[in-house]
Amino acid sequence: MFERFNRSWELVKASWAVLRQDKELLIFPIVSFLGSIVVLITFAIPMIAAGVFDSMASRGSDDIGFFGLVVGFLFYLVMYTVVIFSNTALVGAAMIRLDGGNPTLADGFRIARERLGIIVAYAAISATVGMILRAISERGGLIGQIASSILGFAWSVLTFLVIPVLVMEKVGPVDAIKRSGELLKQTWGEQLAANFGMGMIFGLATFGIAIVGMVLIAAFAAIDAGVLVAIAVIAMILAIIALSLVGSALGGIYQAALYRYATSGTVDSHFSPETIQGAFAQKPKRGMF
Repeated sequence: MFERFNRSWELVKASWAVLRQDKELLIFPIVSFLGSIVVLITFAIPMIAAGVFDSMASRGSDDIGFFGLVVGFLFYLVMYTVVIFSNTALVGAAMIRLDGGNPTLADGFRIARERLGIIVAYAAISATVGMILRAISERGGLIGQIASSILGFAWSVLTFLVIPVLVMEKVGPVDAIKRSGELLKQTWGEQLAANFGMGMIFGLATFGIAIVGMVLIAAFAAIDAGVLVAIAVIAMILAIIALSLVGSALGGIYQAALYRYATSGTVDSHFSPETIQGAFAQKPKRGMF
């Protein structure tokens, strides 16, 4: 376990080196974040005005009706489209850098625009899966919540490399999902273990920021310093958001590097061969006995 964590830390540092060289890659997660907020507001305000949330509260989430299902699906569809579009632009630009080029924001957005139809189709599939998982979770009680979590994890595993596939192979969403699954079988999921380690690193960093923030807030509240409490709250929220955006950027770079190695066997100079090969160790073959 420690070896995998250390490997993940090496991947974080290597991805950070790429991000330092192309700081504009950070713009793509910011676009995704701001776009998600716009989508949330766009859907929330009309639903509040129409009393949809009040109706759901009075009748229960299990009885939202056909209108609620349509709105929920559209919300998922638009949200996923925004996020996948931004991630495609990020991975596309990262691929250019890893291939020795000097990507610009225009390059990333151009790559995403060229695949907009496929992105929307994949977003529709993801939205459908999201709706199904939510229904299982809400209507199946504790067992449904457990099943939804397991199925959700399996879906994230299956689609882990879909974005790099969409960028590089220009296939449809269904073929991209199949291709991602094939790469997973070839590598026995080691890339996901490394990704989990990266998530744990940023999770611990987020937890650390939250702890420091809460301590400062409590200390300022104890001396009745309302202004300092507000500043501490804002600073903590901004720090967590910034860390999340950096993590998203590094995650896209990481996916691009692993896909590149899995399909071509080449390793970028920012990544050590031992680290990238270890993250993509081949699935061990079983003998007859």
